[in-house]
Amino acid sequence: MKPYTRSIIELFDGKKRFLIPLYQRQYAWKVKPQLNLLWEDVERAISRLTTDRASLSPHFMGAIVIAQIKTFGKQVQAFEIIDGQQRLTTFQLLLSALRDVAISVGSKYADETQKYLLNDGVMENPLTERFKLWPSLTDRRSFVEIIDRNTDLDAIALRPVDEDGLVRQSVAAHAYFKDVITKHVMHGGEFDEYRLEILFEALKDGLAVVSIELEGGDDPQTIFETLNSRGVDLTPGDLMRNFIFQRAKGLGQTDDGSLIVDKLYEKHWLPLDRLFWNHIEPRGRQSRRRLDWMLTDHLAMQIGNLVSVETLFEDYRRWILDTKPYTTIEAELESITATALVEKRLFDKQRGDPLGDFGRFADDFDVSTAMPLVIYLATEAQVGAKLKLALAVLESFILRRDICALDIKNYNKLFVGLIARLRAAEGCKVDALIADLSSRVLEIDRWPDNHEWRQGWIGRDQYKPRRQPRLRYLFEAIEQQKRTALNENIEIKSALTIEHIMPQGWTDYWPIPGFDHLEDDDLDPEHVARQTERHGTINKLGNLTLLTQNLNATVSNGPFSVKMPAVRAHSSLALNRELNAYDHWDEETIAERAAGLFQVACAIWVAPSRDKPLVISTDLGDVAALQRASLPPHGTVCHFTYGGTKYTGRIDGETLLVNNIPGAFSSFSAASKAISQTSRNGWNDWHLEDGQGHLVLADDWRKQQTK
Repeated sequence: MKPYTRSIIELFDGKKRFLIPLYQRQYAWKVKPQLNLLWEDVERAISRLTTDRASLSPHFMGAIVIAQIKTFGKQVQAFEIIDGQQRLTTFQLLLSALRDVAISVGSKYADETQKYLLNDGVMENPLTERFKLWPSLTDRRSFVEIIDRNTDLDAIALRPVDEDGLVRQSVAAHAYFKDVITKHVMHGGEFDEYRLEILFEALKDGLAVVSIELEGGDDPQTIFETLNSRGVDLTPGDLMRNFIFQRAKGLGQTDDGSLIVDKLYEKHWLPLDRLFWNHIEPRGRQSRRRLDWMLTDHLAMQIGNLVSVETLFEDYRRWILDTKPYTTIEAELESITATALVEKRLFDKQRGDPLGDFGRFADDFDVSTAMPLVIYLATEAQVGAKLKLALAVLESFILRRDICALDIKNYNKLFVGLIARLRAAEGCKVDALIADLSSRVLEIDRWPDNHEWRQGWIGRDQYKPRRQPRLRYLFEAIEQQKRTALNENIEIKSALTIEHIMPQGWTDYWPIPGFDHLEDDDLDPEHVARQTERHGTINKLGNLTLLTQNLNATVSNGPFSVKMPAVRAHSSLALNRELNAYDHWDEETIAERAAGLFQVACAIWVAPSRDKPLVISTDLGDVAALQRASLPPHGTVCHFTYGGTKYTGRIDGETLLVNNIPGAFSSFSAASKAISQTSRNGWNDWHLEDGQGHLVLADDWRKQQTK
């Protein structure tokens, strides 16, 4: 690594080219703060030149990192920009603005500045090699038009990239510099040549960068990560992109003077730099770019372990360098592309597409934690045509647990843990998924059978305002299931809302029969009991329906004779047409309708596959007893996956022995700490072979021992 101090002018002096790889992000500097700060630096250099020229020393403006590219024959000497493309592009835009102002006022500095924008003389490919700087694809057309308006864009195949119509930052920067330079060189309404001369001298002698030129043994990624960009933070996606493509350096140039690595970028990463992937998407309390969520899911799927978006880049880098999972950069990119194709369908939520439908379900039920498992299933060749069934199983597992109000806190570990077990499973992966979920017996992860689900469906209050998206999804699915060949095939495009058939404010217009004679202040015990029963019925599923529009408040809370005709008027929905069968509405009809809806739901959301009914217990036993549980029996084989590496252990008497890890451990936690170098609850890390081809979480095994 050789550092050199270069002024802005010296950077572009002589016959040379700086190539910005396509994988680097597009030009991003804005007027505020970056361009304003740069112009302030220029003004300070001008001030020193005019007030105390003898003491002038270059003002340091940061560093750039470049690596020389092999050239042959008449090719112009070329350098790949590792870091600093924002600065170099800005300097070129500043020089082009100075040249354009000089042309407009007839200054001799127009020709002088041109020498630092374009090469001349003999070249292999003059159409492209004459440009001192060759930017990435998204900026190339606008940049070339700024540097040389006479360029034949068709001759060098500079097609417009999609999303054109946006004002490129390079265009805005050039306009800004033209404006401030024009104001600087005009004095009293007249052009002042001396002011332009001093400006050129400031760029030549007053402002400098450190140019770091890499040699054979230097690691460009390490250097890149230690340098700071001026005011534009790098996202995890930016860091991953640079990490991947900088490991693909040294592939050389194509015949047209572009980098060969650009072809990999154009095929695999350019689609990820589009607006779609830059859209901000919420997950829980966090909001990030879709690209960052996709890459987080991708890594979690690959290693079968939890990944935080905050540590995404560090985790990915460690996984790649430690385990070397790919033989080539292209294979690594193809893997990411496969994940992106799946996750785009999840984000698009197109109806009729199994992945799109699951994406809509995941949004409504707030289960983004399932995405790594979904990506595995969608990219696993052995799943193939059974993907729709696999997603239906996941949906049923999540929805049934939701109706039964079972805890979701274990979902993140559960779903990524399933990936490793399915990878290890022989035979049909979907059968293995069904068997694994069906085998779970604890409240934290069991898949409710029809008996338990019916109890939750009929017996639990389901309506809460925050649950409206979930209930709307559930009733839409039931509505579709209820349609038969005799129904009109209608696509409902209106926004659907959840409505109570018997209103929450029922007391004014929905009296309980047999108690009409009571005064308001009469406290009849039987009447109070019936009121309590009715209050407990209002938010049950049997009392809810979908409407294509809100009923006004008067009708919504009105008596049965007024409200029911209004509800029935929504005849486009089978859910509401069938209400014509009822001439009254009370606790019994609500329970009857709930039972009917449940039968339809059972045809939609599949039940677990068990040989015998599950005995449900929420009593996990005495906590102290759980803590006293010893290691599993001698000879038990155990597995723990961490950082993409799978560790296998075996219980030897009262200790745990782990392959390739020295020593014997008295507990799972001690073994986990030795592997991860962090304090962990090993009971939640290790999985035990149960002798039937299944893996059981150690903590689940321990809890079973205390029953």
